[in-house]
Amino acid sequence: MMKRILAGVAALIVVLLIGAGIFLWDPLPANPSATELSAAAANYDAEVIRDEFGVPHVHGARDADAAFGLAYAHAEDDYETIQETVAAGRGMLAHYRGQDAAPVDYLVALLGVWDTVALRYETDVPEDVKAMAEAYAAGLNLYAAENPKATWRGLAPFTAEDVVAGFIFKTPFFYGLDDTFMGLFGNDYTQTIALDPAEGRKAFLIGPKTMAERGSNGIAVSGRRAGDDVTRLMINSHQPLTGPVAWYEAQLTSDEGLDITGGLFPGTPVILHGFTPDLGWANTVSAQDLVDTYVLTVNPDNPHQYKLDGEWVDFTEATVTLHVKLFGPFALTVKRPVKRSAQGPVIEAKHGTYAVRYAGMGEIRQLEQYYRLNKAEDMDGFMSAMSLNALPSINYIYADKDANVAFIHNGQYPNRDNAWDWSGDMPGDRSDLIWQGYRPWDAVPKLVNPVSGLVFNSNNTPYSATDGPDNLKPDDFPQSMGLQTNQTNRSLRMIELTDGKSPINEPDLLAIKFDTTYSSQSEAADLIAKVVAIDWSQEPEMAEAAKRLAAWDLNMNADSRYAALGGLTVLREITAKYTRIPAPKPETAFREAVEWLTVHHGRIDPEWGEVNRLVRGNVSLPISGGPDTLRAVYPAGMRDDGTLHMTAGDTWIALVEWDRQGRQTARVISPYGSAILDAASPHYADQAPLFVAREWRKAHLTHEDVVANATRTYHPGKD
Repeated sequence: MMKRILAGVAALIVVLLIGAGIFLWDPLPANPSATELSAAAANYDAEVIRDEFGVPHVHGARDADAAFGLAYAHAEDDYETIQETVAAGRGMLAHYRGQDAAPVDYLVALLGVWDTVALRYETDVPEDVKAMAEAYAAGLNLYAAENPKATWRGLAPFTAEDVVAGFIFKTPFFYGLDDTFMGLFGNDYTQTIALDPAEGRKAFLIGPKTMAERGSNGIAVSGRRAGDDVTRLMINSHQPLTGPVAWYEAQLTSDEGLDITGGLFPGTPVILHGFTPDLGWANTVSAQDLVDTYVLTVNPDNPHQYKLDGEWVDFTEATVTLHVKLFGPFALTVKRPVKRSAQGPVIEAKHGTYAVRYAGMGEIRQLEQYYRLNKAEDMDGFMSAMSLNALPSINYIYADKDANVAFIHNGQYPNRDNAWDWSGDMPGDRSDLIWQGYRPWDAVPKLVNPVSGLVFNSNNTPYSATDGPDNLKPDDFPQSMGLQTNQTNRSLRMIELTDGKSPINEPDLLAIKFDTTYSSQSEAADLIAKVVAIDWSQEPEMAEAAKRLAAWDLNMNADSRYAALGGLTVLREITAKYTRIPAPKPETAFREAVEWLTVHHGRIDPEWGEVNRLVRGNVSLPISGGPDTLRAVYPAGMRDDGTLHMTAGDTWIALVEWDRQGRQTARVISPYGSAILDAASPHYADQAPLFVAREWRKAHLTHEDVVANATRTYHPGKD
């Protein structure tokens, strides 16, 4: 009898397992054949020349040929991240990465990324811009055809729409839109979308925030101010060293006039910041108030309605289907509602129902604006491209061969009612508070050719952009624009290191760029003063440590024997504004710094370079700098091995110069190398020694120079 019961139970379990397997069976489709994937490549011909550092110099008869070659070359170096970027933009990353990616897929639907593509791609993306996106997709598809085992199942073919969707999805994150959504989702500001992956983390997954800041420096000095008639541009974005928003260096040229060197992200067919023979620009992240959260009143008798102007109005509702990978071909299919109100996407949280309205909603022209910037030939052309006003944020520091310099606090500034304070949550029941469109390009804050000949930005207020008398003033702009008012340590040091009149030549500019000191007005200095002021007399060891801390000159040089104690004491306070993780009290931070150094180094005064390291594979090098110094070095955290590993900060850096005759020279450097994923490549970490020594590579700008330094030349799909 018992055997029959057990047999029946076993049979039932088998039936249930089969049923569950059928229910969860959700395999991704096979990719097309290599013949089908590579077919479009026949329409393009690009020459790729790799120089002595493996950097690709891509040339084509047409701009589109160059975009095709760029895609192929970048895929050779970082195909995995490109695929991850495409999967995230499609809203299908969870099918590959599992549940931690599901919120990202939901955001793609909530932001209406593909609704925007469906509505506007055919009508609002110019044909020449479509040609660039199509060519880039063809380059990826050729690489996929040649590397089927490396291509994620079901991801190919790549499309032009994927390229455009990537811009739509990612650009609002640069002013913190992801923070807004993640906060509303869970009221947990220690979680974020990992656009800045630390060691061991995958991009685009939800996880704890790191100490990596999305910051930057940009400096331009006119020939008049330089004292030697040389106009200089310092491009110095601070990004993660790896991942979907890490810089990849390339040069693009064509017979149609494209000629630009610079940095780009995985999935982008043009340079995002860099320089042409005639001009260049540096980008820095800005933090204007470009997002508004509206508190909605939901109908207690009908959860499908909200109150607007005294009436109950229906939400616009849809359902998104998320495919969440379990294992192998099995995935959990999850359906989630997507709601929108008149204001924008709706978040239903335990603490309320909210709508979000943000800069970049429904925008599809991001690639167009970047392409126009790549083709600009002078300041008028550059400003014309900027006037498209398709990019929701990001500062621009500009310089050119005619000795012009400029600062643009760029943004799609919501056309808000200036009578209201927009810094907090807004009432969601009034249609008159739903702003429409943006302020015109003419209203965007700009400072062109200031009298001192210097412009800069270090993620600080636009009211401090030059060292002369003609800075922008708060009274010149409506408060509803939400312009920044902050200073960073880097901007404070810029002010301290310049005086409005003394020449800033090459050595002066380099000394500014690689400055490793905290300002006496900085939060670091303030925190150290608080620690030193504590009465440590009852603890002799701590009193001795405090005495040493008081002697610190606030410098983060690698050979300093004070910087480790001071830097670790202030580290979490400085980065708290980025991580949203509350910093310990100054006394606690100091105690923990003393303990950590004692445990791991046996002393509280090791050289900073023993602690602060640039690590890449088997390469481990001491590096000067720290968080929010002009020589920006951000670690992921305090490691159990007694070191800090740089994961963000100074990345691709360029120093571009034009002499009085407009002749150009340029030097560049990256912290790692052009081979992003191949640890066996000679270019995996070949630039690291130069980078930590504050040395440069010569940028090869002419075809003759590129050929003279070539290590490999090929035509993707042709040979």
